[in-house]
Amino acid sequence: MSIFISYSWDDEPHKQWVKSLATRLRSDGVDVLLDHWGTVPGDQLPAFMERAIRENEFVVIICTPRYKMRSDNREGGVGYEGDIMTAEVINKQNHRKFIPVLRHGIWADAAPTWLAGKYRINLSGDPFSEREYEDMVRTLLKIWEDAPPLGERLSTIKKNQTMSVPKKKRPTDQFEDIRIARVVVENVTEPRADGTRGSALYSIPFALSSRPPYEWAELFIRNWDRPPQFTTMHRPGIASLSGSTITLNGTTIEEVEQYHRDTLQLAVDQANRQYREWKHNQDYLRAREEAAREEHHRRVDEGAKRINFD
Repeated sequence: MSIFISYSWDDEPHKQWVKSLATRLRSDGVDVLLDHWGTVPGDQLPAFMERAIRENEFVVIICTPRYKMRSDNREGGVGYEGDIMTAEVINKQNHRKFIPVLRHGIWADAAPTWLAGKYRINLSGDPFSEREYEDMVRTLLKIWEDAPPLGERLSTIKKNQTMSVPKKKRPTDQFEDIRIARVVVENVTEPRADGTRGSALYSIPFALSSRPPYEWAELFIRNWDRPPQFTTMHRPGIASLSGSTITLNGTTIEEVEQYHRDTLQLAVDQANRQYREWKHNQDYLRAREEAAREEHHRRVDEGAKRINFD
């Protein structure tokens, strides 16, 4: 498993942070290629960047306001890398190859335009969230929780219970509404508070009642970014969802209490409703397809019985 890290040379501390991240990833078994290790004086940097992006399985993109500016304006090495990455996404549709990581600022100010709607990793804190880092490493190593072993049919049904197979419950009925359970206080990050724009803001995670399906997560992000009603303090683009945790990247606990709480609840309620509607439509289409298949097989069976070769 090999990856390339794309980043801008914001300043020396940022360059050292990227190098430290790459070093830790290599310690965790991720084969990282970094320009610091992969080039020497005299190398053709455009050729190196092109090979690194096209030949590695993943590209981790360290997003900062400076990275966004250089990428959107197609400036320097970041701009050249942006051209290569967007061309590969358009031509090969391999969206999952490119993994954005928020390092500084809020998502709306740090993400290049072509990355704005992507699922991202939030490493903006100092120290950053270990949960977010683990999510990134598992993604890069393709290590996910396996489903439990498949048992025998009705193996958990009591022997004295009537062995008639119950009517299968519709998947829509099995979905329970997602709700926000609490603020994950222990994982709230600290503000940089260095006087720069946005330095008073920090990330606040919220635990959900259960891990939502992928489609629900997309609906939630869409509803957060474009809610049916919101306050003047609403910030599209700052919400992310990983596992069973929603994170607002770039806010304060006071803003959540006064403004964002109601919008969060509204986005969750909308996602619950829209997901149920989507599931209902999917179930209906699957039922029609199954009925058509059964009718086809019935007609074939009846026709076959009428054909006699004696």
